[in-house]
Amino acid sequence: MSAATPGIREETAAGLGGGTGPVHVAIIMDGNGRWAARRGLPRAEGHRRGVEALRRTVRAAAEQGVRFLTIYSFSSENWRRPQSEITELFSLLRRFVRNDLASLSEQGVRVRIIGEREGLSQDIRDLLDEAESRTAANLGLTLVVAFNYGARAEIAAAARALAQEAAAGRLDPASIDEDALADRLGTAGIPDPDLIIRTSGEERLSNFLLWQAAYAEFLFMPILWPDFDGAALAEAIATFRNRERRYGGLGAASAGA
Repeated sequence: MSAATPGIREETAAGLGGGTGPVHVAIIMDGNGRWAARRGLPRAEGHRRGVEALRRTVRAAAEQGVRFLTIYSFSSENWRRPQSEITELFSLLRRFVRNDLASLSEQGVRVRIIGEREGLSQDIRDLLDEAESRTAANLGLTLVVAFNYGARAEIAAAARALAQEAAAGRLDPASIDEDALADRLGTAGIPDPDLIIRTSGEERLSNFLLWQAAYAEFLFMPILWPDFDGAALAEAIATFRNRERRYGGLGAASAGA
């Protein structure tokens, strides 16, 4: 059974998270542009401040007992933005990897990238490979970066992989189940998120971790991403701890009624 199975997920959360804290937190980092607009600054400045918020959040997540932190850094739909903004986002990625990779490694952070790499420039692909290879042996927080990522495309790719294996005779179609598909997603081997946070007050998933979010708790926070910090993460975790997770069953109050 994989980590996607509710019973296993509950055991994992109790064993890794220390009580009722989330093992895996995923964040849709939204609001950079609005943060800048409210201050009369260019959108690029909002993105730069967003990188600073990411640095704070990675440190805070490790300090607060989170084992996996997934961030939505660049979606497959973001290609629709103006080319100047895309160029700035990619420049920030280059600077983040080159300037922060050593620090992340010193903190014991392991970096894992999910998303489509085909079609990216070679220097970006090399940076992503370097981030993963240089931190592969680290045993602390796993930072999962969803880059050029779309959940529907991820699920479709997993389905194609299963179909190809079945057509080649390497897989019995009758054996295909939820675990088989989950094992072919970009997040294979990573427990599903316990808590998904979206900043800026928007209340949608925007094609993020659609399969993996099946039993996640959702928290939509009004704070804009550049203002997010350890205190905001602690607030989110406290809210999570006050929720009762039933996985389709009865909660303690209902069961005793």
